[in-house]
Amino acid sequence: MLAEIWQIGFGLALSIKTLGKAAACWSYEYMDTSNSNSDAPAMDAITGKPMPRPIPASTLVIFRDQPGSSAPDLLMVERSAKMVFAAGAAVFPGGRVDDADFDFAKALGHEDHEEYGARIAAIRESIEETGIAVAVDGNLDAKRVLEARNALHDGTILAEICSQFDWQLELEKLIPFSRWCPPFAEKRVFDTRFYMISHDDHQAQATVDETENYNLFWGNAQSVLDRAEAGEVKIIFPTKRNLERLAQFGSFDEAVGHTRDYPSVMVSPHIEKRENGVHLCIPEGIGYPITSEAMEAVQRGFSKQGGPKEGQ
Repeated sequence: MLAEIWQIGFGLALSIKTLGKAAACWSYEYMDTSNSNSDAPAMDAITGKPMPRPIPASTLVIFRDQPGSSAPDLLMVERSAKMVFAAGAAVFPGGRVDDADFDFAKALGHEDHEEYGARIAAIRESIEETGIAVAVDGNLDAKRVLEARNALHDGTILAEICSQFDWQLELEKLIPFSRWCPPFAEKRVFDTRFYMISHDDHQAQATVDETENYNLFWGNAQSVLDRAEAGEVKIIFPTKRNLERLAQFGSFDEAVGHTRDYPSVMVSPHIEKRENGVHLCIPEGIGYPITSEAMEAVQRGFSKQGGPKEGQ
């Protein structure tokens, strides 16, 4: 049961001198800097056995404010049903942090290479999965971004692409939002950092990569929750909790202000047996308006009213 829950639950040229000073990056104020891999759960919440070292991953919540609207759009991707993790689910773009991402962070002079490697991975995954380059300074015309995307899919590392295209990464633009790591010792345990960024270029066309994802769409947080309630899409426990939190904001700036009050901390869900059944829960007081869900709903990933449409 838990295996099923978490298998669908979790994915330059810049001047060294300039970036060496970026260790005190302004967006650090939006995170609890005491958090590190050591804050991941040490023991399995069910068996009491030691947890494996989690795989570092990162996810990017891309905002696009809508003039005249009360809520910004967010970019969601729907994963292939053949994927091992989050199969068929609507999620934010992201994936595991590669060694090359950590190496790039080190080369750029960042002492906290775990944090900045994760930021680099979030940017890389956005390009790979959606064809949109965020937090990148340089020539970003559609042809150039497509070239970068194809190169990444062919195995070229982002550091080489940035050097070739004279791109500079603006890592300080990524705002830490949350961090999730399950306390259950499955085959793969991911320590996933969630970041936010604003991208108001409405001309940039997001396109599926046709490998890991089969569809993508823009929609405000509440509309995605409504579609899940209607059984049109499947969303997993971490995504649902984060969408509920994001649905509170009328703009990217509001979301940034919220992170000042609730800096990013490690979230490790736990199981509670209640009078009305077993629930999967997260801590109170860390910015989430809803902190528990019945286990059967977590397993479904969609409302009782229906399931994802065929192919989802």
